[in-house]
Amino acid sequence: MAEEIRAEMVANVMTVVVQDGDAVRDGDSLFVLESMKMEIPVLTEADGKVGRIAVNEGDVVQEGDLLAVVE
Repeated sequence: MAEEIRAEMVANVMTVVVQDGDAVRDGDSLFVLESMKMEIPVLTEADGKVGRIAVNEGDVVQEGDLLAVVE
């Protein structure tokens, strides 16, 4: 089953660490977000393959916005 990775807060997407099709393991970093001058890593909680990246570096995301899907 696919895992949707969603933003937990309003933030800027600083870095996209992975690409579509990359294999990831539980705990791998997918993105680095910036909010209130803090860098927040976004980690996956499942092993799988990145099926879709929904954001680009420099995007502003709102709480609940889809960042990526891990299949």
